Amino acid sequence: MEEVDEQFISVYRNERNYKYLLYTRGNPLTPQIIIHGVVKSLTNSHFKKNNEIVFLVHGWFGNADNEMNRMLTNAFLRKKELNIIVVDWSELATRNYLTAKRGVVTIGLQLGLFMSWLNYEFGISYEQIHLVGFSLGAHLVGNAGRASGGLVKRITGLDPAGPLWKRDNNRLNKNDARYVEVIHTNTALYGYSEPCGDADFYPNGGTSMPGCWFNVCSHSKGYEYMAASVLFNHLVARECPSLKDVEQNNCFGQFYPMGNSHMSKSRSGLFRVNTGNDFPF
Repeated sequence: MEEVDEQFISVYRNERNYKYLLYTRGNPLTPQIIIHGVVKSLTNSHFKKNNEIVFLVHGWFGNADNEMNRMLTNAFLRKKELNIIVVDWSELATRNYLTAKRGVVTIGLQLGLFMSWLNYEFGISYEQIHLVGFSLGAHLVGNAGRASGGLVKRITGLDPAGPLWKRDNNRLNKNDARYVEVIHTNTALYGYSEPCGDADFYPNGGTSMPGCWFNVCSHSKGYEYMAASVLFNHLVARECPSLKDVEQNNCFGQFYPMGNSHMSKSRSGLFRVNTGNDFPF
């Protein structure tokens, strides 16, 4: 039986033990490291304080340079000029699942404190911040938003992790930011099946995705759909009366875009969009 490595998690209560990696149009491929509490690490970088900030947070066994981070960094920077900050918590994320899961609250709190430092030291408004997390990272950004009093403008949870989260009060919920959007792509196994945001999108019904033969493929469609929607804003969903209607493709409500980079989203409810097999779907 796997055990939680509490000693390893305790190391992460020191914010110097993981990295914040900044990408902008001035440095789209090579990150600059921002260190919590070190003012010059930000003032000597390409960071522009009046631009939006998108934080990207990977999931279990992810890392700073994985496909999810590369895909989303590229999409956001192609769309508009902003600050991308990739949170690299890979040393903890590559431990056993129970340890990585337990670490979500710790890293989430530290990210909340980092945002609070940006707010206090540089006058960065929470209205400028969009947190995007995949799998365990979706719950992590929820904890970061909660630590900031729910003031963050927008959270997007990309197929939040399902295993062991159903009865866990630390999971992502709609009070974690001013607006919380969730994209569910693998409710069959890896993803969280219940609605947990203001708006919950279930592309293709949410269980398994077109073109996928394995659950891990459907799970990863969460960030692939997000990247496509940031670039083209074309994945327009329809509102559904219930989860049963979502599953049965019986949705005829108002249209509403899934994903994208807009900071002004506000609609709540259940939504379904049917996609193609291949990017941009």
